[in-house]
Formats: sequence, C-alpha cells, structure tokens
Amino acid sequence: MDAETAQPATPADQAAEQPAPSRRALIGWAGAGLALGAAAAGSVAAATMKEDGAAAPAVDSTADIAFYGDHQSGIATPVQDRLHFAAFDVATNDRAALVAMLKEWTKAAAAMTGGREVGAGATGGVPQAPPDDTGEALGLPASRLTLTIGFGPTLFEKDGVDRFGLKARRPEALIDLPKFRGDRLEDGRVGGDICIQACADDPQVAVHAIRNLARIGMGVVNVRWSQLGFGKTSSTTPEAQTPRNLMGFKDGTHNIAGSDTAKLADHVWVAPGDGPEWMTGGSYLVSRRIRMTIEAWDRTSLKEQEDVFGRTKGEGAPYGKQKERDTPDLSAMPQDSHVRLAHPDSNNGLMILRRGFSFTDGSDGLGRLDAGLFFLAYQRDTRKAFVPLQTKLAANDKLNEYITHVGSAHFACPPGVRKPGEWWGQALFG
Repeated sequence: MDAETAQPATPADQAAEQPAPSRRALIGWAGAGLALGAAAAGSVAAATMKEDGAAAPAVDSTADIAFYGDHQSGIATPVQDRLHFAAFDVATNDRAALVAMLKEWTKAAAAMTGGREVGAGATGGVPQAPPDDTGEALGLPASRLTLTIGFGPTLFEKDGVDRFGLKARRPEALIDLPKFRGDRLEDGRVGGDICIQACADDPQVAVHAIRNLARIGMGVVNVRWSQLGFGKTSSTTPEAQTPRNLMGFKDGTHNIAGSDTAKLADHVWVAPGDGPEWMTGGSYLVSRRIRMTIEAWDRTSLKEQEDVFGRTKGEGAPYGKQKERDTPDLSAMPQDSHVRLAHPDSNNGLMILRRGFSFTDGSDGLGRLDAGLFFLAYQRDTRKAFVPLQTKLAANDKLNEYITHVGSAHFACPPGVRKPGEWWGQALFG
C-alpha cells in the first residue's frame, strides 16, 4: 500500500478518534458557491501541459491526501506548490512529555491533512480558554496538505547526553553530515532534533499546519529555524511539465517518479535489514538551503548559463539533443556542467528523490536578493547517495560560482502511521 492509501480503521479506533467537522462544512452553501466559482476559474483542477503539448491529467489542488499508509505522505506524493518547513529543538528531558506531544501532533496532523480543524476547533471549546485551532484556515480546503516528520541526530544524543534513552536506536545511516567544500553554513539554519515538512497548494494551509503543531508543542519543543518555499523545483510526476528554478532552468527532469515503485524501493525506501526495524519503510531526508547569487547570474551570457547546466534554457534539451527527455549524451556537455556531474550515468546509477522549492526572503541588506533553492532530498541511505554526490558536485560543479550552501540538516523519517490510534515515532519510542 502506498502513502496515499489508508488502512481501514476498526470500530474501536473510530470511536477513539472521531474527526472534527471539515473546515468546508463550516462555510456552508455560501462557501460551496465560492468553491464552485473557483473551479469555474480553473483553480480547483488546473491541468498542466505534457512535453508534447497535450494536457496532462488535472490535479485537484483542493483535495485531501490520505494521512495513513505504509509510507509517510509528502515523500513520493505528487509535489505541491508551497512549503513551510520547520526544524524544532526539544526543550525538555522528559521522555513522557515528548511522547505525549508526538501523540497530539499525530492527531492534529491527521485532522489538518483531512481538511478538519484541530481538536475542538477555532470557535468551539471553553470560551474562557484559548481555542484548540488558530483559525486562519477556516473555510479553506485541505489543499493537498501533507505533513512529514523526521528525527535528527541530536534527538538520539546531544552534547554527549542520551536524554530520551534513544542513543542505541540511532540508525548508522543517520550520520552527522560532513562539511562539504564551499559550505558557508549559518548557525541559525543548521540541524534540529525534529523536523516537520508541510507541503500544500495554499501557503496559508501550510503555515497554519506548522503554527498549530508549534502551539501544541509549546513547552516541549521550540522552533530552531524554518523556511517558506514556493514554486516546486522538482516533480515526482513526469507526465506534467517540468518546473523551473529561479535560474530559469528546468529542474528535476530525471527525478524519481512517485509511481515508480521499483526505483522507490531501490533508492528511497529503507528496506528490511538496512538498519533498525523502526526505520523500515521510511527514508532519510537531507535539507539544504542554497542561496543563489541572482545578480551575478542575471548578468551572465545565455551561452555560459547553458554551459553551466549542460542543457538549453528554453526546451531543457541536453546538449546535442532536441527534446528535454531525450537521452543525454554526457560527452557533449562541458565536463564541469551540473547535469553531466549529477546524472546517474556519471554516478554508477546513484539516484535521490528531490522535492525542492524556490525561496525569496527579502534582501541581505546590501541590495541583493536573499533567494535561491531550498533543496530536499530523500534517499534510502544518505551515506551512499547524497554524501558522495554532493562531495563530487562541491569539488567540480561550475554551478558553484553562482550558489552557496548556507543551511543544512539531516533527518530520519520513519514509515507512515498505518491507522488511527498509532502515532509518529511509536516504533522508535516503543
């Protein structure tokens, strides 16, 4: 079963976790009319274009994506358009308090991904107490919201202290990432005990999700750093038009498709025997905040830009070819071009699943945009995927003249929550 297929709940499970009313129900017929109007305008089911110009299957940008399944959603799931990513530090040494929070987080995540309010909602509950839901998503559909959790190395041991009795359960693959050549990592954008990746087609829905989890976790966790993203830069749906990054080039042409179960099994999902049993069916996530020197890039000739990537800017065709998805002739590309260096054929078949997003966070105070790529890579074993690939790119890639890695983190993302009553991290803490 995949990440978007729910296990049937038992009657006991259903009785234990009755869902709150859908946010849609709260806006009644007036809200329904607004939704229908949006559909008529093409925002509910907007078709993208295939490479041959034909319409690809429409994506319902208001839909619910099932929370329960063998794998966490938000990994192989079709990539949404917006991101709010947050890394948290655990502020307590109380294992029971952390477990209780993870249980509450799981209930809230299941509700929000289903388009429902958290707990008693934004307007229910005791009037003299703060509401259970912050309310900014009232009237909004689920917008294909997915919430994906990961656990960082410091959750297992921090400053030599095994705070939660988890040290022996740390996977060997959950390494402390090495410092790569050219890294200019900023302290406030590195690491974290726990991460939450919220992806949706509505930015307010994604922000609402992180905000409510942070509120539930108050006193147990603190936000260490966070990142907003827009405009997916990699796709898990190859039948749709390939998105472009802020440099104007198509990104992720040969990304792993969410429907390619064989490649997902080979390159993304942790298999039995790969490590501790609690990670079987999960994946390892590397996040990198990559700042682009936009101003220098924008003054670079088209020829040099294309040489940097080894593809044409308009069509995205590899050098010497006509169409984006033509089999590349790597020898026709400059030796230091990004595509030639990163292509699986140059790396013994190595592949990662990318879910990157563009970002623009104002300016740096010197008149330059703080903009670039928030890179997210999922893989079966980081030691055998991201680390050798990034080591090679950091040493040789022509693209390095225009980018700087300023943020970095590594997380173990466990398998999915299979049914109501189970919770994030249950096998780890059990």
